[in-house]
Amino acid sequence: MMQNSMFDPQPQPVHTQTAPVKHKKKKKKKKKKHVVLSVFLSFCLIVFLTGCIVGGYVLTNAFLVIGGSPVISLEDEKSNQNQTSFIYAYNENNEPYEYMRLHGEINRIWVDYDEIPQDLVDAFIALEDKRFYSHKGVDWYRLGGVISSLTFDEGASTITQQLIKNVTDHREVTIVRKYNEILSALNLEKNYDKKDILEAYLNVVYLGSGCYGVKTAAETYFGKELSDLNLAECTVLASITKAPYSFNPLYNPEKNRARQVECLNKMLEQEFISKAEYDAAKAYDLILSNDPRFVSSVERENDEEEEQYQNFYVDFIIDQVISDLVSQHGYTRSEATKMIYYGGLQIYSAVDTRIQNILEDVYSTRSAFPNPNETDTEDHPAVQSSMTIMDYSGRVVAIVGQAGEKDGVRCLNRAADSPRQPGSSIKPLSVYSPAIEKNAITWSSIIKNQALSINGKLWPKNVDGSMSGSSRTVQYALEVSLNTVPARIVYDGILPGGINTCLDYMTNHYHLKHVDMTNDASLPPVCVGAMTYGATTLEMCAAYASFGNGGKYYKPYCYYEVKDSSGEVILSNREPEWEQAISEDTADVMCELLQTVPISSYGSGYTVQNFPVMCKTGTTDEDMNRWFCAGTPYYVCSIWYGYDLAKNMHTTVNPCGRIFLDIFSKIHKDLDASKSFPKSGKTIKKSYCANTGLLAGRNCPVGGYGWYKTSDLPKTCSSCSWRSTESSGNSSGSSTIGDVIEAVQEAAGNTGLFSNFFSRTE
Repeated sequence: MMQNSMFDPQPQPVHTQTAPVKHKKKKKKKKKKHVVLSVFLSFCLIVFLTGCIVGGYVLTNAFLVIGGSPVISLEDEKSNQNQTSFIYAYNENNEPYEYMRLHGEINRIWVDYDEIPQDLVDAFIALEDKRFYSHKGVDWYRLGGVISSLTFDEGASTITQQLIKNVTDHREVTIVRKYNEILSALNLEKNYDKKDILEAYLNVVYLGSGCYGVKTAAETYFGKELSDLNLAECTVLASITKAPYSFNPLYNPEKNRARQVECLNKMLEQEFISKAEYDAAKAYDLILSNDPRFVSSVERENDEEEEQYQNFYVDFIIDQVISDLVSQHGYTRSEATKMIYYGGLQIYSAVDTRIQNILEDVYSTRSAFPNPNETDTEDHPAVQSSMTIMDYSGRVVAIVGQAGEKDGVRCLNRAADSPRQPGSSIKPLSVYSPAIEKNAITWSSIIKNQALSINGKLWPKNVDGSMSGSSRTVQYALEVSLNTVPARIVYDGILPGGINTCLDYMTNHYHLKHVDMTNDASLPPVCVGAMTYGATTLEMCAAYASFGNGGKYYKPYCYYEVKDSSGEVILSNREPEWEQAISEDTADVMCELLQTVPISSYGSGYTVQNFPVMCKTGTTDEDMNRWFCAGTPYYVCSIWYGYDLAKNMHTTVNPCGRIFLDIFSKIHKDLDASKSFPKSGKTIKKSYCANTGLLAGRNCPVGGYGWYKTSDLPKTCSSCSWRSTESSGNSSGSSTIGDVIEAVQEAAGNTGLFSNFFSRTE
């Protein structure tokens, strides 16, 4: 029994153990299904919530963009677009006219909507966006077709969308770009009217051949002002837009013609034009700018070929405007240069085109040069020259920086940028005018004509090689350009402050910019012009103008004003900068002194010789540089002549003198020769004693007549004996003023009356 009881219960444990195992497996399967379902539902929920969040963000963003402030400011785009700059000159009626255009790769001139022909507006709408006036920035009909094709063809873009693309320059074909473009288009249409959008679009659209906007395209393809375009020509321009090179009428006239006809067809269908207008435009014989029959009707100083040529005055304007934008507005040179070529500036130049043309003609042909046919090669370059002409109030009327044909844009302008040693032409600026200003010398002051002994050597030599001679008057020394006399004025302490005074006048009064205050602080630079660097013709011309305008130094200018693309004046020389460099009476005396320098040796029969001419020559050691600074009552000039790599020119007569006579005779051909230099009323003309340089007394041999400041008249000489006519170094066999007085008195029989007369009038 016990054995049975031991074995009988065995099946029961087996049964009770297996049943629970089967139950757990079922539970695990159910649990797995539940987890998968939970994960799936969670994922769906996450996707749904993410979609809601993203969708909400997108919609919110869309509403904010569409309803917000303009994403693109058309006003800013108008002023900031890359636009062609203009240089204007003034005609004889003082009316501005276009003289030159400046632009980089982009040639754009912005025009207002009212200046655009309606036919041109209609042509673009018919061809590019027929529902332009009815949609709100996006043509949903066209866009639907694009979305269904998933190509995002550019043909779906409205004019508003094309404007955004042109302004932002975002051209990648992506859904994101298209989405942003759509929002921006809707925003633009909400903030601007259709005319504003059309104006901007027609001014920024690229129309091939470097033309951005319809105005430059009209001039480039038809040589016409925009307002003169007819219907046929308007459709030609509109037809370029799709592919500016492929449909360019100059390069691919057949393709352009086919698209032009398509444009006319659409204009007829959309009732922009009548059938008669359609027929006339289709039959119109187009004359493009590459047609032999082409004649431009656009009034411009230069045609397209000439526009590539830019004279030295234009170069000078560009450099000056860049410099002024940097100094007055804080631009970098790169930024200022970009403004010149892309900023749509309006520059009103001070050029006198008549004088500039004369200057350019003489210099390009070298016609007034000693050897106009001199070989000019890289191995054997010809002699060079530069010249600046100004009026007496700072206006640069003409400038040229090279002899021979100009060989580039903004090439080396020797007149403004290449200083050379000025030789004796520095003496009036560095020695004579400061000494007269400080009452240290007068017209007839007698100075030693004798070289200095410096470190055991005699210096300087005169032009004729002499190093000593009779003492001479200041006037004579300046007339024949003695070197010894100005050296003595400085070295002997006649000029207060000596060399320091010379440097002060050169830099602070006459504004010579290339003076080396260390190396030029010695006698050769200040007395005979042997400067370390020298001066430019621009600097010398402005300095010499002070002698003919009452002692004023005017800062040279080449433009009256510069306006930005919106018409605001950003630079102005309407009131030229000036300062009193020397007193009026000093200027009067200097002007008269310089008029004693002869010009007859440079030629005869020149018109300008009928005018008063003040001048001073300059020659450096070994004849390496020649100068001529001169002025009439109308204009003042400075001329440099020499080789770029200095060498002896072996010239006997200063070539600059002939250049001056030739050019100034042409300039003065129809001017009134009776005009004289201004006088301050503070100087007087008197005779001086040939022996002492003092005012001539009763018994003095008269050395001549000189001009003196009334505030610094020399004393009257009293040391000469009656009828003393001994050699004085300045006069030979001169009659004494006493002889003249005595003879008149004897003839008149009234000693007292004529004695009083001669005491008043010299």
